[in-house]
Amino acid sequence: MSKLLERSAPLDVLRTVRERTAAGHGGTVLIEGEAGIGKTTLLQEFAEQHAGEFKVAWGWCEALFTPRPLGPLHDMGRSMGAVIAALLEQSAPPDRLFPALLNKLQDDGDPLILIFEDVHWADNATLDLVKYLGRRIGLLRAMVVLTARSDEIGPTHPLSYVLGDLPAAAVTRIKLGPLSPAAVQELAVDAGRSGDDLYRVTAGNPFFVTELLATGGGEPGSVPDSIRDAVWSRLARLTPGERDVLEMMSIVPGNMELGLIKALLGPDAEDLVDMAVGRGLLRRDPQGDISFRHELARRATLDRLSSSLQRSLHTKVEVALAALPGQDSMLHLARRVHHAAGAEDGAGVLDLAPRAAAQASRLGAHQQAASFLATALEYADIAEPAVAAQLHESWAYEASLGLFDYDAIIASHHRAIAIWRELGNGAKISLNYRLLSRLHWRRGEGAEARNFADLAVEEVEGTGPGPELAMAYSTRSQLNMLHYRFAEAIDWGRRAIGLADELGVVETRVHALNNVGTAMLFDARPGGREVMEEGLALALQHGFHDHAARAYTNFAEHAVVSKDFELAERLLAEGIAFAARHDLDSSTQYLLGRQAQLRMEQGRLREAETIAQGVIGMERLPVVMHLPALTVLGRVRMRMNLPDGERALLRALDEGLPTGEPQRIFPVRIALAEAAWLREDLDAARQQLTELTAIDLSGLRAWDLGELAAWWRRSSMPGDVPARLGELPAPWALELAGQPARAATKWTTLGLPYEAGIASMQVAGAEAGAALGQAIAMFETIEARQATALARRLAQRLGLAEEMPKSRRGPYASSRQHPLGLTQSEHQVLQLIADGKSNKDIARHLSRSPRTIEHQVSAVLGKFSAANRIEVMLRLRTEPWLLQTPVEATAL
Repeated sequence: MSKLLERSAPLDVLRTVRERTAAGHGGTVLIEGEAGIGKTTLLQEFAEQHAGEFKVAWGWCEALFTPRPLGPLHDMGRSMGAVIAALLEQSAPPDRLFPALLNKLQDDGDPLILIFEDVHWADNATLDLVKYLGRRIGLLRAMVVLTARSDEIGPTHPLSYVLGDLPAAAVTRIKLGPLSPAAVQELAVDAGRSGDDLYRVTAGNPFFVTELLATGGGEPGSVPDSIRDAVWSRLARLTPGERDVLEMMSIVPGNMELGLIKALLGPDAEDLVDMAVGRGLLRRDPQGDISFRHELARRATLDRLSSSLQRSLHTKVEVALAALPGQDSMLHLARRVHHAAGAEDGAGVLDLAPRAAAQASRLGAHQQAASFLATALEYADIAEPAVAAQLHESWAYEASLGLFDYDAIIASHHRAIAIWRELGNGAKISLNYRLLSRLHWRRGEGAEARNFADLAVEEVEGTGPGPELAMAYSTRSQLNMLHYRFAEAIDWGRRAIGLADELGVVETRVHALNNVGTAMLFDARPGGREVMEEGLALALQHGFHDHAARAYTNFAEHAVVSKDFELAERLLAEGIAFAARHDLDSSTQYLLGRQAQLRMEQGRLREAETIAQGVIGMERLPVVMHLPALTVLGRVRMRMNLPDGERALLRALDEGLPTGEPQRIFPVRIALAEAAWLREDLDAARQQLTELTAIDLSGLRAWDLGELAAWWRRSSMPGDVPARLGELPAPWALELAGQPARAATKWTTLGLPYEAGIASMQVAGAEAGAALGQAIAMFETIEARQATALARRLAQRLGLAEEMPKSRRGPYASSRQHPLGLTQSEHQVLQLIADGKSNKDIARHLSRSPRTIEHQVSAVLGKFSAANRIEVMLRLRTEPWLLQTPVEATAL
């Protein structure tokens, strides 16, 4: 287009974001609209208007059969410096590449704009990069601009999920609409053509208008046909050499190096390219690479080619690519797979796709790895049996990490097993059984999970020691631990550790130490803490991020349920900070669910509800990862007499029952029994406790067993508790021994005010009145309204209503503490840190000395377990409730 019409408002939005970026507060901009709407043209105009004010790096996502991981970053690589270029050449994994890019953006003196074109075609690694940068962009002098076709992005598109995970304040969306009839008419007049019927045919799409005006088209008909005809008409008037260039390039989505074009079409290709660029058919990027000016033109050109010609051209491009250096780079492999598939070269795909998948997996682009392998599986029937088995196995593994069609994944593992069985490879059969066990566990199919874990062991147990046997032992250990069969978990875990040490497999040792340590802690065996600490330290030392997060999770859960709140606070703070630092979102949310449980136990019900609600509000979180938060949300809302408390508990029960794990079922049944008891529906309470007897309670943890025994008695259940009562924790033992007042005192000492109040309600005789008064005061302090109402009803029946504390309304100090224990002054500092203020600015704003602010900032970082301000900001973006202002307490 010779002029840009009706785009001043979008340009103004881009300028505003640019100004914020120049001030050190970058942002993400999404420019969306249908194909041909002028997204790239808008950016080109913006870049030209501000040339010299900032650096611009362009990258393109391409419509390859399998998108090349981090393709746009490869396009940008040459303009991002030697360090980034070297890491890209090495196919460095994201945990090295992304921080290096972040350092580059932080250290670069000039503002930088990163443009990711056509992100509706983006691979998962690129989306991960967008998410990684988008979470941190507000702290940088950098701007990320994305373009996407709105008609290809639905609510389930991966890009929608990424945008949903970014802080809303840092994302600006620009939706480009079509040109008005007046603008279309103006363009037609400028071109010296008639605008009659042009708007109806093009619907105001700028590219369609431009193409039709350029060819003198505009004949009636649908827009796609008009554009196709327009492009074909222009191609027909080109020289044969120009058409050869365009036809060759039409099978290459995205950019093509001039050197590759010359290798394919000879030395005259450069002149031919120049002619096509001059005609407006092709464009040259700043690095000299060539592409169609618009994807629609490429597709229209491709549509002209017969299938046999397309296959022939794909073959030529693949052969030319094979002759270039850098064959093991991700860029080359992805492109070669695309062209080998287009050429229907089965042998080539079988050679290239697994190599590309391995590279993609190293980058963490597991969906792309699965896509490469799926392409190869189309030719599995011509592959050697071992190759076919490995393809099925590898695809199933990669797909299980990022896809959700578990039936297909499980079927692929079974196909791999069948082939490995024919080949007599027991180690491979065991590996696939172990992976099947994990898949069935995720689906809550406990019996199947145990069966395949057993098969994994049996398959290799008689073949001598090996890595697969070690991990099979550890998998069996983990399943036993999750089902509270602690003795078996410890036994199998120790076998795994012994074999792992013999073979020198550190990762298996870490996995098994976690299982054994957790089982020992929950079974109250000495030495469990030391085992857990060793496993966590090894995971951190060797960079096993997922294992470290799992260790934090299990260790912190034990600390919470055993009422060791000091240890729980430390582990949760460290674990949440660690998971957030490494973008382990599921682990972060699971740990936050345990933090909500801790706040509930501490009587900080409003904080518990806020945290739990934040976790439940996260989309796409797996069931097991949100169950702790959902259980807490239901229990807290029930205690506070808020809407949907029992509904949330029933949902948690519905989701927890299929797992078959006591840890998912027991707390929900107990909470439902408590809810019924509070409304004095003892039949319903007894029903929940009776239902608990349907699961194996033999391995129940001591604290859980004490809780069960207490509610069994409070609900007047017939008979004894259906589990062996051993040494119970002191507060439960005291209540069960008929000393509820002493139990209440013990609960208060431990820091559990709600439990202290419930225990006080069990006091009978002459001391009942004073105990009920204490319970009511405690319940009202923490806003436990259901228990308050029941205690007052009991006092009324005993004729003691006048002796009870008067009802108090309004907020209370204990329900308004900061979740991380920040003081009011530290909270003010936190809010200013969130605003991007420096220490000097904070001191000036709060009228405090710089030394005081330094101490308070250090205190905030310490309570966040954060190494720097950026880590604090990352936490705030996933836990916005941490910025909520505590309400001043009303005196009691």
